[in-house]
Amino acid sequence: MTTPESKLDIDKIASLCKRRGFIFQSSEIYGGLASTWDYGPLGVELKRNIKDSWWNKMVWERDDMVGLDSAILMHPDTWEASGHVESFTDPLVECTDCNKRFREDHLIVPNVCPDTDCSGPLSSPRMFHLMFKTHMGPVEESASVVYLRPETAQGIFVNFNNVITSSRKKLPFGIAQIGKAFRNEITTGNFIFRTREFEMMEIEYFVNPGEDEVIHQQWLNDCLEWFYSLGISESNLRIREHSQDELSHYSKATYDIEYNFPWGWGEVQGIANRTDFDLKAHEAKSGEKLTYFDENTKSHITPYVIEPSIGVDRTFMTIISDAYTEETIESSNGKSETRILLKLAPSIAPVKVAVLPLSRNERLIPTAKKIYDLIRKSPFITGHVQFDDAQSIGRRYRRQDEIGTPLCVTVDFDTLDDNAVTIRERDSMKQNRIPIDNLVTIISEKLSIQ
Repeated sequence: MTTPESKLDIDKIASLCKRRGFIFQSSEIYGGLASTWDYGPLGVELKRNIKDSWWNKMVWERDDMVGLDSAILMHPDTWEASGHVESFTDPLVECTDCNKRFREDHLIVPNVCPDTDCSGPLSSPRMFHLMFKTHMGPVEESASVVYLRPETAQGIFVNFNNVITSSRKKLPFGIAQIGKAFRNEITTGNFIFRTREFEMMEIEYFVNPGEDEVIHQQWLNDCLEWFYSLGISESNLRIREHSQDELSHYSKATYDIEYNFPWGWGEVQGIANRTDFDLKAHEAKSGEKLTYFDENTKSHITPYVIEPSIGVDRTFMTIISDAYTEETIESSNGKSETRILLKLAPSIAPVKVAVLPLSRNERLIPTAKKIYDLIRKSPFITGHVQFDDAQSIGRRYRRQDEIGTPLCVTVDFDTLDDNAVTIRERDSMKQNRIPIDNLVTIISEKLSIQ
């Protein structure tokens, strides 16, 4: 019998992620670099599965999408045209006692330092630019200033003509991109939720003016459905519309998909109506015409743009938070223990199947290795398959539970006689004896329906 325990906190998530090889503090041997993280052996698998799932759903399953991979470094005029040089700022205040800086809009008590060890007076706010600046070439001079991109969207806009010419797409159509972005955030924290280096999955979807509001709602629904397909609880997701005073300078309307994290509701994805702001701004700055020729009306139009923009790292955090489960297991002898598991959807689990010989007995290992090769080389089972023979079988079950492995295949001494193995299911801990001849088929079926 199992009993679910209370809601987790962020420290439990961070501890699990380090202990099991999902996420490490960057440069940890030197004391770490604040707000930067490295993805470990399991983290990189989960992150890749998230990106593959998104690309498959948003690009490959649609006829109106193409992809792009633009450079991180772009001509500095790009950021002047987009408004980032002038407008990409946050209000910053400084404590006159401890000299720490804080975002004005994050203060709980106005004009008082939020540091509990200080509580000194704060300076008047000044605007702090969020783009990282660097120099291209050997000499640091104003002519060589470039920026690390704060979003991937502008790489799509400046390639608008190139994509139309090469792909011959008709309106409405979209351009998708996954890539790194950088923001010199004043306030970071909540583990990987707010960082200065992160990865984005963005779409710029070009539509006829007048059709933008309907298509905006369609994208909102499509994005929610993708979250549901990952097994995210619907009760932990909500939609919040931006008020007029918080809209970005380019936005006609923006909706956030928010998740109920351990610290409260936080944005995971934004779906914005950017109108024709970006194409017109780049057209004016570059002198290049960025329009679409409509064959029906024989006229050039500047499309409106719907932008679904989502952070890979925040999606990772959402998935881990939603999947993390603690259960109290009551055994037949009356003792109880806490079982930690990640109830990850099989489509994104970093390890799909683990093959576990009952022990390191020299008779079992060769048979277990053959079964391991049978599973991982099967064209019907895609994803990482792990062989695990360290420690007791009980400890290995707990280890696989904690990393979210949906199925474990146990090879025991009876296998040598009956040519069968035991399949254990993560969530229910149910075990079934399966003939090896049917193993691949049954695993494939179980992974597809869980």
